[in-house]
Amino acid sequence: MDTEARRTLQISNHSRDSAGLTYVYPVVSRRAGGISVGINFNPNNACNWRCLYCQVPELRRGAAPELDLETLEAELAGLLEQIDTREFYRQFEVPTSHQQLRDIAISGNGEPTTLKAFDHAIETIARVLNDLPITLNIAKVIISNGSMLHRPAVRAGLSRWQEIGGELWFKLDRATHEGIRKINGIAISPRQIMENLAIAADLCPVRIQTCLFSFDGQPPAPHECQAYFDFLEMALQQGIPIEEVMLYGLARPSMQPEATRLGTVSREWMRDFVQNLGSLGLAVRLTP
Repeated sequence: MDTEARRTLQISNHSRDSAGLTYVYPVVSRRAGGISVGINFNPNNACNWRCLYCQVPELRRGAAPELDLETLEAELAGLLEQIDTREFYRQFEVPTSHQQLRDIAISGNGEPTTLKAFDHAIETIARVLNDLPITLNIAKVIISNGSMLHRPAVRAGLSRWQEIGGELWFKLDRATHEGIRKINGIAISPRQIMENLAIAADLCPVRIQTCLFSFDGQPPAPHECQAYFDFLEMALQQGIPIEEVMLYGLARPSMQPEATRLGTVSREWMRDFVQNLGSLGLAVRLTP
């Protein structure tokens, strides 16, 4: 890591080029209380969805580019070794309170499962993690919109991810055709999302991840909230195991054209939403 990269990495810096690497980036996070190692399969800023709240600048439609597995392996192994030897903490002057590796997260500038060699990338990551005891008991997360579960390479990758203790955070922001199209910028049916969720949950542990915000000063409409609750209730009735529902707001500004139209919802609205969701018997986590 070069000198300039050392200067730019700060607490809660989520920039994915802050360490000067291609696929791997460290985050020193107050929220996590330690180090999160991110893996970005989409350095081309391409995604098959376009969510209104997306924080990726110059986001474009597309898929992850071809990935250099040797570079991925070298970057991940190198960064984890620096953390293991504590050289990382010295280089970046990480506060003592944050000198702990918390998780590995495949979360980048687009949908990671659009990578054609997704299964090979997961196997490469698994091999690196297997060689370092420091990663034994940490969380291992893939953040995904779940749209590519029809690909054999994605299914194989998720199955391997489960074998090393990994889980999938499955995006569900709305549960109507109109809501999904408006918020996520994609024409996909709630039925297809349910099918993808069922496939994902059969391959590895799944948590639902939902972004809640206001649009033009208005919170999500009552019918959208009801459709969301109905979707989750139906998932439970179908026996789809959901580990947890994770709700979060606009932690950082959107980089999309609609950014100025987005805002936070009131505490009262969020409280009511959480209470209604909890009535389904699901574990709910709220992250500011």
